[in-house]
Amino acid sequence: VPEWPTLGNTDYAFEMAISNIRYGEGVTKEIGMDLQNLGARRVCLMTDKNLSKLPPVNAVLNSLSKYGINFQMYDNVRVEPTDQSFLDAIQFAKKGEFDAYVAVGGGSVIDTCKAANLYAASPSSEFLDYVNAPIGKGKPVTVPLKPLIAVPTTSGTGSETTGVAIFDFKELKVKTGIASRAIKPTLGIIDPLHTLSMPERIVANSGFDVLCHALESYTALPYNKRSPCPSNPISRPAYQGSNPVSDVWALHALRIVAKYLKRAIRNPEDREARANMHLASAFAGIGFGNAGVHLCHGMSYPISGLVKTYKPKDYNVDHSLVPHGLSVVLTSPAVFAFTAQIHPERHLEAAEILGADIHTARIKDAGLILADTLRKFLFDLNVDDGLAAIGYSKADIPALVKGTLPQERVTKLSPRPQTEEDLSALFEASMKLY
Repeated sequence: VPEWPTLGNTDYAFEMAISNIRYGEGVTKEIGMDLQNLGARRVCLMTDKNLSKLPPVNAVLNSLSKYGINFQMYDNVRVEPTDQSFLDAIQFAKKGEFDAYVAVGGGSVIDTCKAANLYAASPSSEFLDYVNAPIGKGKPVTVPLKPLIAVPTTSGTGSETTGVAIFDFKELKVKTGIASRAIKPTLGIIDPLHTLSMPERIVANSGFDVLCHALESYTALPYNKRSPCPSNPISRPAYQGSNPVSDVWALHALRIVAKYLKRAIRNPEDREARANMHLASAFAGIGFGNAGVHLCHGMSYPISGLVKTYKPKDYNVDHSLVPHGLSVVLTSPAVFAFTAQIHPERHLEAAEILGADIHTARIKDAGLILADTLRKFLFDLNVDDGLAAIGYSKADIPALVKGTLPQERVTKLSPRPQTEEDLSALFEASMKLY
């Protein structure tokens, strides 16, 4: 056994864990056969009310009936789930005694299904047992879960590849989640036909999530600078810090976003652009699912959790919400201007991929160049002008900072440590973008 590195007890290894993924136009029709191959007798199909009437769910239902799969449908998933909406789905899963799960939807549906599978497999656990510390106990998952097949219908979260499930913890008005390799789907079925039913703003906001997944995982604290080093591999977090394997996926996802996101948003008929963004979402998921994200995500959770009255265009929901991708991207110019002093080369490289001319750039300007590139990108896609445009003011900054502090699982992966004053300044700089 090598001697443990003594230098502040940092980790010395990283691990690569992803779901199996299958990609192809129309590949959803195979799902009935997959469940047959698994010998599934009682299947839980999860989706949300909007999707239950749309082609992706229809394609799954057709395949299930064609292969005689016995299933029960749960379509009560909440867009931007809460602890209560997770608990409702968990209740359904416990009652149904299912031997396989199918999730058809965006990150909200896939995450809800992961949680349902986990707690149905561990019926004696309290809800907070597996929730990330410091909000929950963050216990390692040691129970075997049932197979879960995820069919993403948005090009955003990459949830079909990762062991992460995010929800709003209502009592604290803050988003948190469950992170464990054990909850990642068995198979992600990536069918670009499903992206054709996405409205324009959903394409945009889910694309911004891909953009931030790629940027944050590429600029995250390196895995061998993360401490403490786990005493047992089961305690090595899913979010380990940037590492050579995640870097490949993050950069590749960033290149696809640069090339195709604007096209996918502007022209719903651009099948090439939409198909590529669907794949980019999974690529970025492979990257951040193992490297993790940092400040854009850490700060986004209170931005979503404290929403007052904002209702986004193209989202058919009965509650106010800030779509996850929007809550993440609004702080990105401020965040990368702040983190760039640690790895300026990586920030410059990202700016160049996103279209900046860096031939005469000075390395010390990397943060400003990336921030400007992001601002221009968002302006071109008429994104709301900062946090002020979605209902926040300076008076909300203390509450936003307070909601960011418990997000240590991600904020500790920022390459540059931050104080409460730093966070206040970042929120303030994000009030207006243009």
